[in-house]
Amino acid sequence: MTDWPVPLRGVTESIITTEGPNGRWNAAALGLHAGDVVTAETWGHTRTRRNFERTGVGYVHFTRDARLFVEAALGVHETDEPALPSADARVRVDVERREAGKRDGTPWASWALHPTAVAVDEERVPLTNRGFAAVVEATVAASRIGVEAYDDDVLRRRLDHATAVARRCGGPAEHDAIDRVHEHVEGARSDG
Repeated sequence: MTDWPVPLRGVTESIITTEGPNGRWNAAALGLHAGDVVTAETWGHTRTRRNFERTGVGYVHFTRDARLFVEAALGVHETDEPALPSADARVRVDVERREAGKRDGTPWASWALHPTAVAVDEERVPLTNRGFAAVVEATVAASRIGVEAYDDDVLRRRLDHATAVARRCGGPAEHDAIDRVHEHVEGARSDG
């Protein structure tokens, strides 16, 4: 049995790569729910959900790259390989669907993630940067805008607050990342 490279608690944000039918690896944000079995949820008919259903495999990445996190959470980010170069560690997981349903018109699925291989590229002294955390919160709010199960006004207030924190507490990477969050939100607004 393979263990996770770090102890997980609560919900740990990560980036998952899953292989699409085109042979490319799609990167997406994925919250890991700690427990006896680590689980994750997908909301909507996302590429991650479809790839999980088709292949049953993914690569979980732990990274502090704020720009990559935004692109994975809000854009379409594909690579030729499953490994993301900016990740400190990655875990190959077998996934199995536990349950699925709909909430307020939005389909969701819960997945069990079973680690099968671990690679740690870099061990770092842990740090807590409020700007990076705010970017993560901004991507969560932004990814839910326009989803029936959520109140857009509440999400926009969360996005505004997270933006202020990212600008006040982040460095250049977080400033660039929060700008990309807003570009994605504006792009989605003009597409809809």
